[in-house]
Amino acid sequence: MERSRRTIISILGLTQIMAWGSTYYLPAVIASRVASDTGWPLAWVVGGLSLGLLVAGLISPHVGSSIERHGGRNVLAFSACCIGIGQIGLAVAPNLATYIVAWLVVGLGMGAGLYDAAFATLGRLYGHSARSAITILSLFGGFASTICWPISAFLMGETGWRGTCLVYASVQLLFALPLYLTMLPRGVPPPSVPDRLGKTQAEVPSRPTSIPIMVVLAATLTLAAVISSTVSVHLLTILQAGGMALAAAVGLGALVGPAQVSARAVEMAIARYHHPIWTKFASVTFVAIGIGALWVGVPVVAVALAFYGGGIGLETIARGTLPLALFGPSGYARLMGRLAMPSLIAQAAAPSVGALLLEHVGAHGTLAALAGLALLNVGLACGLGWLIFRRRTLQVQAQ
Repeated sequence: MERSRRTIISILGLTQIMAWGSTYYLPAVIASRVASDTGWPLAWVVGGLSLGLLVAGLISPHVGSSIERHGGRNVLAFSACCIGIGQIGLAVAPNLATYIVAWLVVGLGMGAGLYDAAFATLGRLYGHSARSAITILSLFGGFASTICWPISAFLMGETGWRGTCLVYASVQLLFALPLYLTMLPRGVPPPSVPDRLGKTQAEVPSRPTSIPIMVVLAATLTLAAVISSTVSVHLLTILQAGGMALAAAVGLGALVGPAQVSARAVEMAIARYHHPIWTKFASVTFVAIGIGALWVGVPVVAVALAFYGGGIGLETIARGTLPLALFGPSGYARLMGRLAMPSLIAQAAAPSVGALLLEHVGAHGTLAALAGLALLNVGLACGLGWLIFRRRTLQVQAQ
């Protein structure tokens, strides 16, 4: 049983790397070449990803409900099919309209196959004990850009951007899809099976009594998505606006990935000793410190970026483990789908809003706005912690 669990986590980890690398992280490498080769506006070339994220957000509640009822096997297989077919569409697109439609198909795959769907699959399989599996899976995912950006750049040099898309399509259709269908379990555990802590799903507090917690949780996850999406797209521009050369900006920006992975590794080592709300506190605090330090212009930019990277690395873990700890495994997949919807829609819009801010208030003003949002998120996390403490107090009093 334990070996099967490790196998499933490893399979999901590998497929997450390729799913993120062939979707979310792909435009950063190919967008400028696509625009120069085709003459399509760069804003629309990059905007394909935003439209894909919008589609992913719109379908995420249905994805969560499907995983809740049937498990993640077929949903993740559907994701691989959509990403693969969408990549073929990108590769053969004769015009901008076809290119955009292809991104909409990729968006279906993103909604059905990125972190939220994978976390929901693990939660449905392992109940409360999925926390460690989610942490390990996020550790895998942290290597997506580190692995796939060089691969994409190499493929671009060898086969062009269309050939790169075809290679990624083959990875999804010939590698990820068979793995999902052959290695993931067909069924899901019955809802009354106790988890390793001895709790059954029926013991989870009812949803109506926890509505304030869910609202604040959704708000803080969405705000975190806005900040990370904006910074990921515009970080190099912001650094260069401060007088930094492009090569130096790229080198410093590359520190964010290792910082994410390092923070997740530390969390994996100490997770058993604390509630996931403390992971969330650490996440929003580190992001606020990192963004705030960039705003005030600390001389050691690398330290600011390390704090920011560590924060968003922990945020991914909190995104999967905190809802599970608060509401239990019953309905976890459905809840993850609902929580993903506002976050993904916000991620779709955030880069465009960030571009407008850069145009009208400059890099310093944009950092000030992001720092304000980061501080607001610290407040939301504190409010969430207070609501959790209050609920526990009421439960103790009721006993």
